[in-house]
Parts: sequence; structure tokens; C-alpha cells
Amino acid sequence: MDNNNFVVIMAGGIGSRFWPSSRKKKPKQFLDILGLGKSFLQLTFERFAEVCPASNIFIVTNLEYKKIIQEQLPVLTDNQILTEPSRNDTAPCITYAAMKIRKINPNANFVVAPSDHIILKEDRFVKRIKEGLDFVKNNEALLTLGIQPQNPNTGYGYIHFDKKSVPPFFKVQKFTEKPNIEKAEKFVASGEYLWNAGIFVWNVNTLLNAIKTHAEDVYKILDKGEDSWCTSNEQAFLNEYYPTTPSISIDYAIMEKADNIYTIPADIGWSDLGTWGALHQQFDKDENNNAISSPTPKLVQTVNTNNCMLRTSKDKLVVIKDLEDYIVVDEENVLLIYPKDKEQEIKQVSKELAAQFGDQYL
Repeated sequence: MDNNNFVVIMAGGIGSRFWPSSRKKKPKQFLDILGLGKSFLQLTFERFAEVCPASNIFIVTNLEYKKIIQEQLPVLTDNQILTEPSRNDTAPCITYAAMKIRKINPNANFVVAPSDHIILKEDRFVKRIKEGLDFVKNNEALLTLGIQPQNPNTGYGYIHFDKKSVPPFFKVQKFTEKPNIEKAEKFVASGEYLWNAGIFVWNVNTLLNAIKTHAEDVYKILDKGEDSWCTSNEQAFLNEYYPTTPSISIDYAIMEKADNIYTIPADIGWSDLGTWGALHQQFDKDENNNAISSPTPKLVQTVNTNNCMLRTSKDKLVVIKDLEDYIVVDEENVLLIYPKDKEQEIKQVSKELAAQFGDQYL
């Protein structure tokens, strides 16, 4: 393996669209939602262990999740767990990680990836990532993995790429973050767009130059910590300065502005698994197209129930009759029964209920 290659896994989100299973105290990246005996974070870490040495994999998370990460990934040193004192979106956390990695290895090439995605074709994924790392090592490029759109989803960024480029790397003509439905439909119909998987590959210096150019306010604040990275002063610096950085995504900060963006189409069986409906699509179904996520699935009995996503607790007998296209989640002190076609409301509903009844439900 190339010791100049690094991986940064982002694991600080709350995953509120997966409420009530995903809670603030233990978000979805730390859960075994797929029933594989491993959390999303553990699966992601194992996947990237094929790309670089385990010592070169860093986890960026919120300070409150450090203990969970240590429990789930005991192989990590404290230096590999980067803890944000506040949630300021992805541009500050990626900048922080890049500056720290540059301090360790000024020639580093690294991958940035979420901790909670599904990759069904792992061999193809690893191959594409390694190709991407070789590409950014030799080119001043900001590279993103592109996924062939399956529908006009408005929750993803869209990549308009130049088909005249030499495969497998295509120059990006325009990057559009989360378009409205009318634009998304046009993008998909044109055949000239890919979804942005939120998985990026770049050389540390190429990335930091782009941030300095297009997100100077983020760069200036965190660059003050140059002498603190990888020292006992690192967390103290972060606690003081990190909350003052603008809250902005890496997509808005640089990907919509830079002119050296490339994409590599990747058929990797990808899903960002952002909602219960997305989980329903990935799960095995019964004869009525119901997906059942339960430690004891035989105890989930359905009658005249179709196209539902059902998640229940261990050893609980559950009987469901005459439901169609619903999400049913029984988790600790919350029972959620909600129409699948209105699942985008769940994030806001959970906040409103927490405000009414208390944070113990959030």
C-alpha cells in the first residue's frame, strides 16, 4: 500500500431522517441497521482498510461521539479521531482534517467519505478509489465519484460532465448542489449528469489551495492552528476557534466554484441510505414487498400489509394489518408509524416533538 494515501471518514452527523432509531446520543453511523453485526462506521472502516494502512485512516466526528468510536474501532489511536467541538458542516471539518494530514505528510493524497453509505460492489469501489488516488497524485484535480442517476432525486448534488474527456476521468462542466425537481428531471433526461456520491479524492495541497481561494474565511481561521496539529494543544485550539468558522458544505464552498473538478463514474452499488425509504429499497423483501429489520423477524407478523418498512425491537411480537406504504419503527421510547411518501417530514417532526416533550425523545 502507498503510505502517501490517507482516508478521512466523516462520522459526526445526527442522521435525523432515520429517527427514531438514529438518536443524538447514538446516530445511525454507529448502528447495525442492516443486521450484519457491524455498524455502518465499522463497515466503512473495513472497506477503506483495503485502500491504505489502518494507521492512515482518520475519523472526523463530534466530540461527544469519541467514546463510541473508541469502542467500535479500538485499533484507532487518539490522534486518528478528530473531534469537532461544534457542527459547522463539511467544509470546516474537511479543512481541519486536510491541515492535520498535511502536517503529517505534505505529499498526502486522501479520500473523504461519509460513514453511513452502502457499497454493494466493494471490489469495484476499491479499484475506483485507487485509480482516483493515482490520478490526483499526478494532476491538480478535485475528484468526485459519480453515480448514474436512477431517478430525479433532489437530495443529491448533480455533476454535468464533459463526455469528450478521456475515460475514466471526465472534466466537470458544472456542479449543482440539490436542484429543484424540475431541474433534476431535466438533468436525468439529458443523460449528461451523474449524482455526486459525496466521496471525494484529492491531493492535500490541491484541496487546501482551493479552500484558500474559494473559502478563505474557513482557511484563515483554521490555519492559525498550524503549530497545534498533532500536539497536546490541538483540542484546545479547536475548542476556541472551530466554532467561529462559517457553517458551509464543501459542495457550496469549493465544488460549485473551482474549475479543476473531475468525476469518475463508478458502478459500485451505491446508496447513501439517507431515509427509511432508501433502506426499504436495499433490504430483502417478503412476498408483499415488506422489508423487516428486526433481531427476531419471525415475531413480526403481517396481514394484508404491503410495501412497508418495518423495524422492531428484539423479542417483541408485532402484528400489523391493513397497512400500505408505511414506515413502522419501534425504538426504545418511541413508536413511529408514518407514510413512506411523506418521510421527508420526519426530520422536522422529530424536532417539534422533542421541543414539546423533551430531548430524551430526540
